Amino acid sequence: MLDALIIAADNALRTLGGARAGARPCPRPAADDAPALLTPQEKQLSGALMRVNHVGEVCAQALYHAQALSTRDPVLREHFTAAAREEGDHLAWTRTRLDELGSRPSWLNPLWYAGAFAIGMAAGRAGDAWSLGFVVETERQVERHLEGHLDRLPPADRASRAIVDQMKADEVAHARAAQDAGARTLPAPVRWAMQASARVMTATAHHL
Repeated sequence: MLDALIIAADNALRTLGGARAGARPCPRPAADDAPALLTPQEKQLSGALMRVNHVGEVCAQALYHAQALSTRDPVLREHFTAAAREEGDHLAWTRTRLDELGSRPSWLNPLWYAGAFAIGMAAGRAGDAWSLGFVVETERQVERHLEGHLDRLPPADRASRAIVDQMKADEVAHARAAQDAGARTLPAPVRWAMQASARVMTATAHHL
């Protein structure tokens, strides 16, 4: 348990410190697409949306690592750890794009991480099937959220759109994998509470 806690602390520091590097290359527009010149207003909007996406990936790291820590099933632990690695790619990609846009991560990332880690531990303690159900619902909500961002991102910002497109495909795969692993459907009040919490987080992270 002590080793697991040290690893969890290391994961938190790497996530919040921006030290995670993606295992996969950052998605980019087609090679024949000329780099787009965004207006200041477009850069500001893209930066705000990518900051929200970066917050989501900070939370994903916390959730998956907490769920891996709380399960006793080694196969399921590896499932959560593998998903966290893919989400680590998203974390690195969104941070890269924030830098390119001259924007910044959320000032509240430590708070988001701590809250998501606590939720992940609670989901894990409820049982593996419920923990997987939490993954399914989370990833489905994230998928809808990313679809909304694709609608809102400036059409000229093909670099951000390429990242969000790949993130969306990965989230769909994570939800499907959790469903296949035996996820239980969460009760409606829990799903509604998750949606309400996500709205607060995204609205706050858009500015802070």
